[in-house]
Amino acid sequence: MPMPPYPILCTTRGCGQRAQYKIAARWSDGVTQELKTYALTCAACLTVAFHHSRAKQAACRLAPGETLEPSGIYDLAPGQRDQQLRRRTDLEAELLMMT
Repeated sequence: MPMPPYPILCTTRGCGQRAQYKIAARWSDGVTQELKTYALTCAACLTVAFHHSRAKQAACRLAPGETLEPSGIYDLAPGQRDQQLRRRTDLEAELLMMT
């Protein structure tokens, strides 16, 4: 029996709003790949969460054979898997210009 949909909330402490974006980076160990999630965020918390994810990712150590792309912003869409999420390079570029 499928689970009923539930609201996904912003992971920013104390926010409580519905998340609109997933901030994640494509990771691989050479055999498998997935999106490594840094945050689920609402529009109001996006800027801080995105810059925090980039700093956290820069400090990440990788084992031999692992790859980790720079974190990106994806539209959250109920019922869609990571491979189906639309990447928002427009928002990424806008936020990167603010640094």
